[in-house]
Amino acid sequence: MKILVTGAAGYVGCVLVPKILKSGHQVVAYDIMYYGSEGLTPAPGLQIIRADIRDSAAFSKAVKGCEAVIHLACISNDPSFELDPQLGKSINYDCFEPMVLASKAAKVKRFIYASSSSVYGVSELPDVDETHPLKPLTDYSKFKALCEEVLARHRAPGFITTIIRPATVCGYSPRTRLDLSVNILTNLAVNKRRITVFGGSQKRPNIHIDDIADLYVELLAMPEDRIDGAIFNAGYQNHTISQLAEMAKAVVEKEFPEKAPIEITTSPSDDLRSYHVSSKKITKELGFAPKRTVEDAMRDLCKAFKAGKLPDSLDNPRYFNVKVMKAAAPLPA
Repeated sequence: MKILVTGAAGYVGCVLVPKILKSGHQVVAYDIMYYGSEGLTPAPGLQIIRADIRDSAAFSKAVKGCEAVIHLACISNDPSFELDPQLGKSINYDCFEPMVLASKAAKVKRFIYASSSSVYGVSELPDVDETHPLKPLTDYSKFKALCEEVLARHRAPGFITTIIRPATVCGYSPRTRLDLSVNILTNLAVNKRRITVFGGSQKRPNIHIDDIADLYVELLAMPEDRIDGAIFNAGYQNHTISQLAEMAKAVVEKEFPEKAPIEITTSPSDDLRSYHVSSKKITKELGFAPKRTVEDAMRDLCKAFKAGKLPDSLDNPRYFNVKVMKAAAPLPA
């Protein structure tokens, strides 16, 4: 098949695109390249298009001949979104329905949308599954939820829609982010030998970047009746921030035994939001089960640090979405 991936040069996209190509498909990598294009390596079967998802004409042209769309592109965290809420809304919501309509007009058969587990807000339930009411707390998560509604509305025979609500992604990518909990803790452990935990009792669900990318590839080959109109959480392990810090300490000390021991300090926090996402449904209905642990993600990052793939990791803005967005301001409306 020919697959269009939006946000293909981003954190997940740079891991996903080679996996799709390896599975025998062609890829149209569609990205505005706010964060650069270095993570995308030219390859047979890969067409790279530098364009804005808000440019309906460009998207309509790019999606012609494609049989599936995997939509990853967005302003991808709360701090980045809050820098310019109107810009965030224009990218994360306003252009979504035109993209869906253009995909339908191009006879796309499958549209896979990367939503977010943040659409649930905060819950006291021990397991938050797909039946839990959506209670988004921020504009970022609110527009993720609204896009889900739009996609469900346009589901039709021959236009298969699937919504994935990923947990927080972790691990190494050619376009690594170091503003995500597991990656932050690993970076601090490697390069500062000191981790400060704020609160610590809060639970956070995570999934290895290779596992979430593998899921998107598997969805391309899933029988239609198993994924049509379906919504799935996609997470693996739910740990407290304190547990993640201890894991980072243990992994990094083993990977860098020649360096000083890592110190963990705890400070109080007003933000004790905690949630535990259940991914039982996707395992039961699709047979999908992540294969890699949070510790695997930490080890992968350690290997990248050793290989010099993440230079200046504490200060270089390229690893932190909000810093890139600030540096790029004012962005086109």
